[in-house]
Amino acid sequence: MPSLPKGPLTGKIALVTGATGGIGQAICRRLAALGCSVGVHYHTDQDAALALLEDFKESYMHAFGSKFVCYGADLGNYEEVRELHEHIVSLLGPPNILINNHGALLQQGVTSIDEVPVSAFEDAWRINCGSAYLLTQLCMPAMEGEGWGRVIFISSVAGITGGIIGPHYASAKSALHGLIHWLAMTYAKKGITVNGVAPALIEQTKMLPGSSEELSKKVPVGRLGTPGEIADTVLWMVNTSYLTNKVIAVDGGMVPQH
Repeated sequence: MPSLPKGPLTGKIALVTGATGGIGQAICRRLAALGCSVGVHYHTDQDAALALLEDFKESYMHAFGSKFVCYGADLGNYEEVRELHEHIVSLLGPPNILINNHGALLQQGVTSIDEVPVSAFEDAWRINCGSAYLLTQLCMPAMEGEGWGRVIFISSVAGITGGIIGPHYASAKSALHGLIHWLAMTYAKKGITVNGVAPALIEQTKMLPGSSEELSKKVPVGRLGTPGEIADTVLWMVNTSYLTNKVIAVDGGMVPQH
């Protein structure tokens, strides 16, 4: 029986959280098209996750021998985060590519700190940062053992500028940046790179705080970004072993960076 062709990421295993949203789906498609096996996490949209799996199995499983599974979990619940990791490992093996993409606004348009009780602040931190920390903690030992790994956090320009959603969201995303820097410096010599992407105003997502036409006026390039552009940035980070300890804003020029 002839062997299957290999893609650039054949043999790699990715876990992508929040994989049924626009950005998550785009990332999964980029990875699967290059031969990567993919664990698809979803929160509530099981139908979208199953449809994505069927698409991948038809397009890539027979082409590369890749495997694809999905699992639903509330990432605000740390026990469910552990169950997600355990499920992916049992069916695919330990992920060596972790894309911490899942996030939630919970509240938006906050104009006073009094509007966000500390309980809501903690909920936002747990979903947007704490769950990503725990998943990274769970995945890191296998990456260390292999001597190769990629950890990528999908953050937000709100973590750089404060944004317009509220202090709960901005501080949780900013916390990811500190985590990226510590992890990158600690694991750089072990073959593991750690980076972040900070998108702003991306179409086909559920986090747009207004109409596309109105929001486009706020972007220097005059349009919203696309999920595919975020996915292309993620793929660059996966493919580039000399790139680590960076948070790249993909925002149409809204935030200057040096």
